[in-house]
Amino acid sequence: MSFLTKAFGFDPAKNTVRTELVAGLTTFLTMAYILAVNPSIFSALPGMPAGSVFTATALAAIIATLVMAFWAKKPFALAPGMGLNAFFVFTVCLTMGHTWQFALTAVLIEGLIFVILTLTKVRTWILNAIPLSLKNAIGAGIGLFIAFIGLQNAGIIVNSDATLVTLGKLTEGTGLLAVIGLVISCTLVMLHIRGGILLGILVTAIIGLFIKDPATGEAITKFGGVLSMPDSVAPIFCQFEWDKILSWDMLAVVFTFLFIDMFDTMGTVIGVAQKAGFVDEKGNIQDAEKVFMADAIGTIAGACLGTSTTTTYVESSAGVGAGGRTGLTAFAAAACFALALFFSPVFLAIPGAATAPALIIVGMMMMQPITKVDWTNYRESIPAFLTVILMPLAYSISDGILIGVISYVVLYALSGKAKQITPTMWVLAVLFILRYIFI
Repeated sequence: MSFLTKAFGFDPAKNTVRTELVAGLTTFLTMAYILAVNPSIFSALPGMPAGSVFTATALAAIIATLVMAFWAKKPFALAPGMGLNAFFVFTVCLTMGHTWQFALTAVLIEGLIFVILTLTKVRTWILNAIPLSLKNAIGAGIGLFIAFIGLQNAGIIVNSDATLVTLGKLTEGTGLLAVIGLVISCTLVMLHIRGGILLGILVTAIIGLFIKDPATGEAITKFGGVLSMPDSVAPIFCQFEWDKILSWDMLAVVFTFLFIDMFDTMGTVIGVAQKAGFVDEKGNIQDAEKVFMADAIGTIAGACLGTSTTTTYVESSAGVGAGGRTGLTAFAAAACFALALFFSPVFLAIPGAATAPALIIVGMMMMQPITKVDWTNYRESIPAFLTVILMPLAYSISDGILIGVISYVVLYALSGKAKQITPTMWVLAVLFILRYIFI
């Protein structure tokens, strides 16, 4: 146990090995979709083989999560971020017309800047400057956001041309499987069964073997093999474009990567840290610099390997919900990513409908901090509400935070309380406004 304590911050009086390992596996299962989604997105770019991107994605996740496990000793897992990969492919490359080598160079520069900002504690300084009411709102907003993702993955919420979103078909296919899984998972959680969230995922996936997708007529859960050797990352390894690093386009792309990643990560860390109990009475997060360093190192590693920005995953809250509290949870998640390199046909067989109930339940659990907001103080409650509601509706953690900060400063100023606004909040509000004007 002494090794576990030194390596992962494990406390035998508070933590159990079984719970930490189950939590790590739970986190992995809820975020493993990135191993399928990332190669699919990057396949739009010639010269980036899907197999190589798959391997790069897994390796970036392993490296960053191990840094989190051994250095920060927190139960958070990391991988190339959703949204950031879409910006990389569809905006930088396909819209702006840059090569993927140019985009990888921008990601590398972003990672190096993040290391400097973390070492100088600038990121922590910004984090601690955010008012407690907004921090509580961020946690709740992320809860709604990941629950919304779960509902979408399950087919419970689907696209509608008339109303943007609508209720899907719940009596067949993925919708039916997700509903069954939600009932099972909720029951296990209510009965306080250890690892209930993970057990719910596994049982739901097995049930998916007997439920057909009406669109294809095939079982929702289907296994196409067991073992496969990982592809080489050689075609995309360290493929940088140095001749344009001083261009205005590079500056704009790096700044955008930096901006989105900083506040997505910040929002995720706040929300998951609140759920895990890593936030003090002032709303400050324990060892925030170490947590931020993990995604900075992960981003650099990911750029070298050939994938987009690596960030802390909000799905880490699933592992926290399963009882994970130490770096051992992150280590277990990293080990799962390592195994996934060789057992990809197995883990890819777990459908989104099976992991969706975990996201929905954990999203509900993350709503608890919202009770700490003073809803009678409109200077506090209106920015908090905007933060919460915009994260799922704008499908962006960072936009929820940005609008929350801007509205907080504006409302305090308009109500004659400008002197109560800290200089940091003024600076952030101005920067955020400029972001919406020019980006």
